[in-house]
Amino acid sequence: MMEISNRDILIWLNSLNIGNKTIERIIDQIPQLVDLWDLPSDKLYSLRNIKSEIKDKILHNRNDDYLKRLFYLINEQEIDVITIFDKDYPKRLHYIYDNPKVLYLKGNITKEDDLAIAIVGSRKATSYGRWATEKFVEELIELDVTIVSGLALGIDSIAHRKALENSGRTIGVLGNGLDIIYPKRNRNIYEEIYKKGALVSEYFLGVPPLAYNFPQRNRIISGLSLGVIVIEAKEKSGSLITAHHALEQGKEVFALPGNINSIFSKGTNMLIKDGAKLIMDIDDIIEEVYELQEKLKTKKEDGLDYSQFSPMEKKIIECIKEGPIHCDRIALNTGMDISTVSSILTVLELKGAIKEMTSRIFTLS
Repeated sequence: MMEISNRDILIWLNSLNIGNKTIERIIDQIPQLVDLWDLPSDKLYSLRNIKSEIKDKILHNRNDDYLKRLFYLINEQEIDVITIFDKDYPKRLHYIYDNPKVLYLKGNITKEDDLAIAIVGSRKATSYGRWATEKFVEELIELDVTIVSGLALGIDSIAHRKALENSGRTIGVLGNGLDIIYPKRNRNIYEEIYKKGALVSEYFLGVPPLAYNFPQRNRIISGLSLGVIVIEAKEKSGSLITAHHALEQGKEVFALPGNINSIFSKGTNMLIKDGAKLIMDIDDIIEEVYELQEKLKTKKEDGLDYSQFSPMEKKIIECIKEGPIHCDRIALNTGMDISTVSSILTVLELKGAIKEMTSRIFTLS
């Protein structure tokens, strides 16, 4: 007999296409999932709030041969599995509603991917949508942001491809098993993503791209991200479902405004009307996401060449590094008189090290 763990049982249940909510109900009644493997049939059928057909499925497939085939298939496809029992399970997904109990992975999710933004939109991207997607991806990659999307045609594919072209990281969340490339024309992107990022699915191998899988997978797209950018969307679309998942998860939702006569902008314009943040440039995103503000601050500091500054200039820069600050406060913190501070600030502005935001408040450029 095979040595079986709680983790193995979780993967086995997922492979039987048993949903997360049902698995939660099983865990509530059998905290040590491994006990399910040898649970007498009468006790199995006495489990509460579990459909009879699910119990039948469990009983019918509860054998070592099935389990061996299951893990052989996973190993053969070179797929990694992450479960809620594992330390490397993405932290953000722990806190979303109906979180996936099992994730199948091709590629790697790294610490870098903590700084992630999702970009979604219409499968039929307009030239405006393509331009905006590429613009925001390029600007986000400059901040070392991982781009998350759903590998669909249109905006999703453009976002993934542009991230790869700019040597950035990207994560594709699928609505089918990882052994199925869908849509087929995305084969090249699919293969490049798992070499330079990650492909993720909660569906076991062989699960086809059924229509109802995609609204379900959208909660993972938003769950992995700090916020969701909707580029173009019809009035009823999967992109709006992703946005609604993001709102439920307490994430920021950003929407690109568009022509009021365009069906592809009706959804995004409605999001803005309902309170999503209208975006025109990267600053609109940064000012809503604290982690991006910190990243921008770090990059500015790392980009400074201190050899070009005098000791007094360095002292003022160190003061400004803490965040936007008024010149009077700089004088107070440094012990310099205000006229000296003002002249040094002028020099630092000319050198491109700092900039005045408004009313003598300065920040790093």
